[in-house]
Amino acid sequence: MKLQKATDWILMSFSFVLLLTGFGSIAVGQSQMDDVAIKGYDTVAYFTAGKALKGNKSFTFQWHDMTWYFLTKENKDLFAASPEKYAPQYDGYCAWAMTEARKALTDPEVWAIVNGKLYLNCSRTAYEKWSRDIPGNIKKADTNWLKFDGKN
Repeated sequence: MKLQKATDWILMSFSFVLLLTGFGSIAVGQSQMDDVAIKGYDTVAYFTAGKALKGNKSFTFQWHDMTWYFLTKENKDLFAASPEKYAPQYDGYCAWAMTEARKALTDPEVWAIVNGKLYLNCSRTAYEKWSRDIPGNIKKADTNWLKFDGKN
């Protein structure tokens, strides 16, 4: 009986902490930062320049209910021709958080391209955890992503 009460107390306390903090996640159905994809960074630049670069408001494209910014018209055209090739996985949400079945906003400066796909993480710490088992974490995150969004 005492064990059951202790277990109930622990679960209730943990639920309360989750309710208060949310662990940096956002609810399903909410969008990232006013529907601007990956905080305005040019998703094509990760592939062509090999680095995170801010896009330009002069070169935008609508896809997946988000506005994507690009550094150049050429990058915009590349994305428009093949968005799935350049868009980050999980619509730009954190790859590590997705392994835990939650959406978290990312830091566009923390990224990796794996097997031709762009993955973003919310912090260096999240990236370090994610990178310990990239294939396993991608598999887990891919499965969890299907639960969030009918667009996939």
